[in-house]
Amino acid sequence: MKIALISDLHANREAFSAVLAHARSQGVEGFALLGDYVGYGSDPGWVVDQVLALKAQGAVAVAGNHDLAVARGPNPTMHEDARNAIEWTRNQLTPDQLRFLGDLPLHEVREDCLFVHANAFDPAGFAYVQGRLEAMRSLHATECRYTFCGHMHEPMLYHLSGTGKAGDFRPQPGIPIPLLPNRQWLVIPGACGQPRDGNPAACYALFDHDSGDLSFQRVPYDVEAAVAAIRGAKGLPPALAERLAQRLVLGR
Repeated sequence: MKIALISDLHANREAFSAVLAHARSQGVEGFALLGDYVGYGSDPGWVVDQVLALKAQGAVAVAGNHDLAVARGPNPTMHEDARNAIEWTRNQLTPDQLRFLGDLPLHEVREDCLFVHANAFDPAGFAYVQGRLEAMRSLHATECRYTFCGHMHEPMLYHLSGTGKAGDFRPQPGIPIPLLPNRQWLVIPGACGQPRDGNPAACYALFDHDSGDLSFQRVPYDVEAAVAAIRGAKGLPPALAERLAQRLVLGR
């Protein structure tokens, strides 16, 4: 079964639309949505409705820290723009949409795959997998062969052999990677709606569970429209639009 791994949508309708279309053109048979559907962007209601519909069709959907903050109130440790975006987003969603976000699980296991927003060792704490140390801690916390998580906004792949040898590398888009069966793997597909590696194209990954092949994808989308939508949304911090615009400049 080929599944699309999508994380950190952040209410970016333009990016998510482009990724969904690209994934379907690749013949995906399922979706795994790894959290942070809201926050920062201007279309939280539309994005949440898409996630809800995909989940109703059998997709994996786990909660991210922004999702829970919108459903339950912002975390005081969030920076000011993020907190302001959370409060704005809460006012854009219906009670049913807020309830859906608040009821999402922190993690889900299907066969030998673990799906979680931040990490496997403390899903509720939302600590970042910033390097090999946190990745190995995450892999040691689960018996699943494959762990898929988001939160970091940049694509990355980690692995752990049966003898305890660890490795990592930064993948290149579109190149299939065979995930060897004698290792554990931690896959971070990158951010769909808020990529932060200097490339403005939306990130996601394709995983074929039958063959064990993984490929990281970059999908161009209308960044200018997403920037304009944030600027036009009364109440969203202007800095959030400028951050997306800056990624566009860096990517040229």
